[in-house]
Amino acid sequence: MTHHIRYRRLQALGLILCLGWASGASADDPQDAGQADLAPAPAQKHHHDHDHDRARHARHRGEIRPMAEILTLVAAEVPGEVIEVELERERVDDHLCWVYELKVLAPDGRLLEVEIDASSGRLLEVEED
Repeated sequence: MTHHIRYRRLQALGLILCLGWASGASADDPQDAGQADLAPAPAQKHHHDHDHDRARHARHRGEIRPMAEILTLVAAEVPGEVIEVELERERVDDHLCWVYELKVLAPDGRLLEVEIDASSGRLLEVEED
């Protein structure tokens, strides 16, 4: 697959993810209170039910970089096709931060897990999954 086609696929994935994250909660959503999105999800709901809301709020507050920018950075550092993206809060260098976890299917068929600091775009880790 050429670099151009792979880049277009990454752009499309970024657009899809951004549109999903931009779909909003209502104005009276309790997560609009700021810190509420750091609280654990209620037991009866799957923890991914409001990931798009958490991502949208973090992006709105300037805590994370846009997905399109992250995908461009990853494409330059780790060749392959991004097949999954998650945004999580993790402890990095003794502080809590947002981390993008991407699953990348490498050209040689290996499945890689790539971790990116969502605020700086810094590559944190690449490991075989």
